[in-house]
Amino acid sequence: MEELVGVTACVLGDMASRPNFGLNELDFVFSTLVVGSILNFVLMYLLAPTAGAYSLGSRVATIVSKGATFAAVGFAAGLAGTAISNGLIAMRKRMDPAFETPNKAPPTLLNAATWALHMGVSSNLRYQTLNGVEYLLGKVAPAPVFKVSVVALRCMNNVLGGMSFVLLARLTGAQKSDKPATAAEEKERLIAVGNAAADAINVAKDGQAK
Repeated sequence: MEELVGVTACVLGDMASRPNFGLNELDFVFSTLVVGSILNFVLMYLLAPTAGAYSLGSRVATIVSKGATFAAVGFAAGLAGTAISNGLIAMRKRMDPAFETPNKAPPTLLNAATWALHMGVSSNLRYQTLNGVEYLLGKVAPAPVFKVSVVALRCMNNVLGGMSFVLLARLTGAQKSDKPATAAEEKERLIAVGNAAADAINVAKDGQAK
């Protein structure tokens, strides 16, 4: 479920943050899809809950320790995912010499470092907050409301994660588009950003209803 909903929402957020809804940068979007699929599986395993009472100090230590873990996983997944996506693109070029990628392939080490920073800071803080909100909801909300809320919150979290990674990748220079956005494309991107979260929530509600 996390792979289906989480990765879908993440890719929607990623595409919504790019000019022309990512259609000019499908190679970058594919890289996000590969890395995101690896990260969602690994992080759900690492975040398995542990029973116990925690002091304020231990909770702060958890943020630091999980941040380091997330960063390490992000760097490893970034290396693997970027290498896989770049390798597939290179294979496509060998099979079709006329094929040209719309953008330069992201540098493997820089892209992996960007994923490490994104996971250690953005994802770490978002997931810590999300788990706290879900813990409180579980105490006060009826079971059906709680389940729908969890799916909706996780969809929004992954959309936000996809959007924040694109912003960070632009800042670090890991992903640069060779085609500048036109005014019309920028307007379309801003509209898409507003609609991406709603689309992800609707997908989640449909899945919950089924």
